[in-house]
Amino acid sequence: MSSPPTVRPARAEDAALMARVNVRSWRETYRGLMADDVLDDPGLEATRERFWTSALTDPRFRENRVAVAERDGELVGVAMSGPPLDDETPWTRQLYVLYVHAADHGTGAGSALLDAVVDPDEPVALWVADPNPRAQAFYRKHGFVADGASQVDDGVREIRMVRSAKPKH
Repeated sequence: MSSPPTVRPARAEDAALMARVNVRSWRETYRGLMADDVLDDPGLEATRERFWTSALTDPRFRENRVAVAERDGELVGVAMSGPPLDDETPWTRQLYVLYVHAADHGTGAGSALLDAVVDPDEPVALWVADPNPRAQAFYRKHGFVADGASQVDDGVREIRMVRSAKPKH
């Protein structure tokens, strides 16, 4: 049995490995939802590496929180949250990325990544592919509910899920 995943803040030197996790997760999760030519594009990993390098180094994204999950020295998950793109929202944070290799689903990596980039006391929103019953169930388990909003992004239908701040006891 391998060791459980550990989560830490992402570093700029993680960008290439984060891109690999991102692309593998897309291929595992979105095959049949996203166009094959996008998923099979030989330049996809390089494009995602540029995205992660920018997310980790560009001052425009300094408010973002980015974390990675590692197991046995290998990156198995990535997550990123940041300020919402729309100022007219009731939430203060948006979860933009949460990907974990399919082989690591159920290991606690996803929950640990979510906790690393979103505080329980801040209202948060996210967009999740629909259909994607596993991811939607994961988010429901963590207090998110669909609010009725939907969109199509890169040919993929997504629904918005939101979570209010947890009440203080």
